[in-house]
Amino acid sequence: MQSGKVKFFNETKGFGFIKENGTEKEYFVHVSGTVDKIRENDEVSFEVTEGKKGPNAVNVRLKS
Repeated sequence: MQSGKVKFFNETKGFGFIKENGTEKEYFVHVSGTVDKIRENDEVSFEVTEGKKGPNAVNVRLKS
């Protein structure tokens, strides 16, 4: 699993972006790919899967 920080998340529209720790990579995240409720600046762990428009973060969980 990768770890990162929620850069942006729009609760109304149900999507956002996660910036991976240690790299400049950013991943799209949809509310359907989250396990926990996330907000901007949350530290999270996640897996990456290939989506229609590129890599997506899935199984997104808050780091405890």
